[in-house]
Amino acid sequence: MADILLVDDDRELCELLTDYLQREGFTVRIAHDGLDGLHTATRARPDLVVCDIMMPAMDGLELLRQLRQESSVPVLMLTAKRAEVDRIAGLELGADDYLPKPFSARELVARVRAILRRTCGEPTETDGPSDEITTIGDLTIDRARQRATRSGNQVELTATELDLLGWLLERAGETVDRRFLFQRVLGRDPSPDDRGVDMMVSRVRRKLGPHADGRLRILAVRSLGYVYVLP
Repeated sequence: MADILLVDDDRELCELLTDYLQREGFTVRIAHDGLDGLHTATRARPDLVVCDIMMPAMDGLELLRQLRQESSVPVLMLTAKRAEVDRIAGLELGADDYLPKPFSARELVARVRAILRRTCGEPTETDGPSDEITTIGDLTIDRARQRATRSGNQVELTATELDLLGWLLERAGETVDRRFLFQRVLGRDPSPDDRGVDMMVSRVRRKLGPHADGRLRILAVRSLGYVYVLP
Protein backbone atom coordinates (compact mmCIF):
# COMPACT_ATOMS: atom_id res chain seq x y z
CA MET A 1 0.00 0.00 0.00
CA ALA A 2 1.65 3.24 -1.17
CA ASP A 3 1.93 6.22 1.18
CA ILE A 4 0.89 9.51 -0.47
CA LEU A 5 1.63 12.96 0.97
CA LEU A 6 -0.91 15.54 -0.24
CA VAL A 7 0.25 19.16 0.21
CA ASP A 8 -2.44 21.74 -0.59
CA ASP A 9 -4.02 24.63 1.33
CA ASP A 10 -7.45 23.88 -0.14
CA ARG A 11 -8.88 21.86 2.75
CA GLU A 12 -12.07 20.86 0.94
CA LEU A 13 -10.09 19.54 -2.03
CA CYS A 14 -7.79 17.64 0.33
CA GLU A 15 -10.76 15.95 1.99
CA LEU A 16 -12.25 14.92 -1.36
CA LEU A 17 -8.95 13.61 -2.72
CA THR A 18 -8.12 11.82 0.53
CA ASP A 19 -11.43 10.00 0.47
CA TYR A 20 -10.94 8.96 -3.16
CA LEU A 21 -7.29 7.91 -2.73
CA GLN A 22 -8.09 5.87 0.35
CA ARG A 23 -10.87 4.05 -1.49
CA GLU A 24 -8.28 3.25 -4.17
CA GLY A 25 -6.07 1.62 -1.53
CA PHE A 26 -3.59 4.40 -0.73
CA THR A 27 -2.52 5.71 2.67
CA VAL A 28 -2.77 9.52 2.69
CA ARG A 29 -1.03 12.15 4.79
CA ILE A 30 -2.02 15.82 4.50
CA ALA A 31 -0.16 19.12 4.92
CA HIS A 32 -1.84 22.48 4.33
CA ASP A 33 1.21 24.65 3.70
CA GLY A 34 4.58 24.21 2.06
CA LEU A 35 6.68 24.36 5.21
CA ASP A 36 4.66 21.64 6.94
CA GLY A 37 4.73 19.67 3.70
CA LEU A 38 8.54 19.82 3.53
CA HIS A 39 8.89 18.72 7.16
CA THR A 40 6.43 15.86 6.67
CA ALA A 41 8.09 14.69 3.45
CA THR A 42 11.50 14.71 5.15
CA ARG A 43 10.30 12.97 8.31
CA ALA A 44 7.72 10.48 6.99
CA ARG A 45 9.42 9.61 3.67
CA PRO A 46 6.25 8.97 1.64
CA ASP A 47 6.25 7.01 -1.62
CA LEU A 48 4.98 10.04 -3.54
CA VAL A 49 4.26 13.72 -2.90
CA VAL A 50 1.32 15.49 -4.56
CA CYS A 51 1.97 19.20 -4.14
CA ASP A 52 0.15 22.38 -5.11
CA ILE A 53 2.25 25.36 -6.21
CA MET A 54 0.33 28.27 -4.68
CA MET A 55 0.47 27.82 -0.88
CA PRO A 56 1.17 29.87 2.24
CA ALA A 57 4.39 29.73 4.33
CA MET A 58 6.31 28.19 1.43
CA ASP A 59 5.11 27.70 -2.13
CA GLY A 60 5.30 24.37 -3.91
CA LEU A 61 8.28 25.31 -6.07
CA GLU A 62 10.41 26.22 -3.06
CA LEU A 63 9.28 23.03 -1.32
CA LEU A 64 10.38 21.04 -4.38
CA ARG A 65 13.70 22.87 -4.61
CA GLN A 66 14.58 22.14 -1.00
CA LEU A 67 13.27 18.58 -1.15
CA ARG A 68 15.42 17.77 -4.18
CA GLN A 69 18.55 18.73 -2.23
CA GLU A 70 18.15 15.59 -0.12
CA SER A 71 15.51 13.35 -1.67
CA SER A 72 14.51 11.83 -5.00
CA VAL A 73 10.96 11.02 -3.84
CA PRO A 74 8.57 11.31 -6.81
CA VAL A 75 6.66 14.60 -6.90
CA LEU A 76 3.47 15.34 -8.83
CA MET A 77 2.85 19.10 -9.04
CA LEU A 78 -0.65 20.61 -9.15
CA THR A 79 -0.67 23.78 -11.24
CA ALA A 80 -3.11 26.44 -12.38
CA LYS A 81 -4.53 25.50 -15.76
CA ARG A 82 -2.83 28.32 -17.68
CA ALA A 83 0.34 28.68 -15.58
CA GLU A 84 2.83 27.36 -18.14
CA VAL A 85 5.69 29.20 -16.43
CA ASP A 86 4.98 27.37 -13.16
CA ARG A 87 4.77 24.02 -14.95
CA ILE A 88 8.13 24.57 -16.64
CA ALA A 89 9.71 25.77 -13.39
CA GLY A 90 8.45 22.68 -11.58
CA LEU A 91 9.81 20.33 -14.22
CA GLU A 92 13.16 22.12 -14.22
CA LEU A 93 13.40 21.72 -10.44
CA GLY A 94 12.81 17.98 -10.68
CA ALA A 95 9.06 17.33 -10.59
CA ASP A 96 8.17 13.95 -12.07
CA ASP A 97 4.94 15.19 -13.62
CA TYR A 98 2.31 17.91 -13.31
CA LEU A 99 -1.46 18.04 -13.37
CA PRO A 100 -3.31 21.28 -14.26
CA LYS A 101 -6.29 22.32 -12.13
CA PRO A 102 -9.16 21.64 -12.34
CA PHE A 103 -8.77 17.88 -12.67
CA SER A 104 -10.81 14.80 -11.88
CA ALA A 105 -9.91 12.50 -9.00
CA ARG A 106 -9.75 9.63 -11.49
CA GLU A 107 -7.11 11.46 -13.54
CA LEU A 108 -5.08 12.16 -10.40
CA VAL A 109 -5.13 8.48 -9.46
CA ALA A 110 -4.06 7.52 -13.00
CA ARG A 111 -1.06 9.89 -12.78
CA VAL A 112 -0.18 8.64 -9.31
CA ARG A 113 -0.28 5.00 -10.41
CA ALA A 114 1.82 5.73 -13.51
CA ILE A 115 4.55 7.27 -11.36
CA LEU A 116 4.43 4.60 -8.67
CA ARG A 117 4.78 1.79 -11.21
CA ARG A 118 8.26 3.16 -11.87
CA THR A 119 9.26 3.68 -8.27
CA CYS A 120 7.62 0.98 -6.14
CA GLY A 121 8.47 -2.20 -8.01
CA GLU A 122 5.20 -2.68 -9.87
CA PRO A 123 6.41 -2.97 -13.50
CA THR A 124 4.45 -4.43 -16.38
CA GLU A 125 5.83 -5.85 -19.59
CA THR A 126 5.68 -2.42 -21.26
CA ASP A 127 6.80 -0.30 -18.32
CA GLY A 128 10.56 -0.48 -18.69
CA PRO A 129 13.41 -1.49 -20.96
CA SER A 130 14.23 -5.18 -21.02
CA ASP A 131 17.70 -5.30 -19.42
CA GLU A 132 18.22 -4.44 -15.76
CA ILE A 133 21.79 -3.23 -16.37
CA THR A 134 22.80 -1.24 -19.44
CA THR A 135 26.26 0.18 -20.16
CA ILE A 136 27.06 2.58 -22.98
CA GLY A 137 30.58 3.96 -22.89
CA ASP A 138 31.25 5.46 -19.44
CA LEU A 139 27.56 5.40 -18.45
CA THR A 140 25.84 2.50 -16.65
CA ILE A 141 22.30 2.28 -15.32
CA ASP A 142 21.13 -0.41 -12.91
CA ARG A 143 17.33 -0.48 -12.79
CA ALA A 144 17.11 -3.03 -10.00
CA ARG A 145 19.13 -0.76 -7.70
CA GLN A 146 17.74 2.45 -9.21
CA ARG A 147 21.25 3.79 -9.87
CA ALA A 148 23.11 5.49 -12.67
CA THR A 149 26.90 5.88 -12.70
CA ARG A 150 29.19 7.85 -14.98
CA SER A 151 32.83 6.73 -14.91
CA GLY A 152 32.04 4.95 -11.65
CA ASN A 153 30.52 8.04 -9.99
CA GLN A 154 26.83 8.02 -9.11
CA VAL A 155 24.55 10.41 -10.98
CA GLU A 156 21.59 11.57 -8.91
CA LEU A 157 18.49 10.84 -11.00
CA THR A 158 14.88 10.49 -9.96
CA ALA A 159 13.15 7.20 -10.77
CA THR A 160 11.29 8.83 -13.66
CA GLU A 161 14.50 10.32 -15.07
CA LEU A 162 16.17 6.91 -14.79
CA ASP A 163 13.27 5.32 -16.67
CA LEU A 164 13.59 7.90 -19.45
CA LEU A 165 17.33 7.37 -19.70
CA GLY A 166 16.80 3.61 -19.81
CA TRP A 167 14.69 3.84 -22.93
CA LEU A 168 17.21 6.15 -24.62
CA LEU A 169 20.14 3.87 -23.76
CA GLU A 170 18.35 0.73 -24.91
CA ARG A 171 18.04 2.38 -28.34
CA ALA A 172 21.31 4.34 -28.24
CA GLY A 173 22.20 5.77 -31.62
CA GLU A 174 18.56 5.63 -32.77
CA THR A 175 15.85 8.25 -32.53
CA VAL A 176 13.29 7.42 -29.86
CA ASP A 177 9.87 8.85 -30.69
CA ARG A 178 8.74 11.64 -28.37
CA ARG A 179 5.20 10.25 -28.11
CA PHE A 180 6.64 6.84 -27.23
CA LEU A 181 8.56 8.42 -24.34
CA PHE A 182 5.42 10.17 -23.09
CA GLN A 183 3.50 6.91 -23.16
CA ARG A 184 6.19 4.77 -21.52
CA VAL A 185 7.62 7.24 -19.01
CA LEU A 186 4.64 9.43 -18.10
CA GLY A 187 1.86 7.02 -19.02
CA ARG A 188 -0.05 9.34 -21.33
CA ASP A 189 -0.14 10.88 -24.80
CA PRO A 190 1.24 14.43 -25.04
CA SER A 191 -1.08 17.38 -25.48
CA PRO A 192 0.00 20.21 -27.81
CA ASP A 193 1.53 22.29 -24.99
CA ASP A 194 2.82 19.39 -22.87
CA ARG A 195 6.57 19.69 -22.30
CA GLY A 196 6.90 17.07 -19.58
CA VAL A 197 9.31 14.82 -21.46
CA ASP A 198 11.21 17.73 -23.03
CA MET A 199 12.02 19.27 -19.65
CA MET A 200 12.93 15.87 -18.25
CA VAL A 201 15.37 15.30 -21.12
CA SER A 202 16.88 18.70 -20.38
CA ARG A 203 17.36 17.76 -16.71
CA VAL A 204 18.93 14.40 -17.54
CA ARG A 205 21.23 15.98 -20.12
CA ARG A 206 22.38 18.56 -17.57
CA LYS A 207 23.01 15.95 -14.88
CA LEU A 208 24.95 13.64 -17.18
CA GLY A 209 27.11 16.31 -18.76
CA PRO A 210 28.71 15.85 -22.20
CA HIS A 211 30.74 12.97 -23.57
CA ALA A 212 34.49 13.12 -22.97
CA ASP A 213 34.96 14.71 -26.40
CA GLY A 214 32.51 17.51 -25.56
CA ARG A 215 29.54 16.25 -27.58
CA LEU A 216 26.09 16.31 -26.03
CA ARG A 217 24.89 12.89 -24.90
CA ILE A 218 21.24 13.46 -25.83
CA LEU A 219 20.20 15.29 -28.99
CA ALA A 220 16.74 16.44 -30.05
CA VAL A 221 15.62 15.32 -33.51
CA ARG A 222 13.19 17.97 -34.66
CA SER A 223 9.57 16.85 -34.90
CA LEU A 224 10.57 13.28 -34.07
CA GLY A 225 12.11 12.71 -30.65
CA TYR A 226 15.48 12.21 -28.95
CA VAL A 227 18.63 10.17 -29.52
CA TYR A 228 21.35 9.13 -27.09
CA VAL A 229 24.58 9.77 -29.01
CA LEU A 230 26.96 6.82 -29.04
CA PRO A 231 30.46 7.64 -27.69
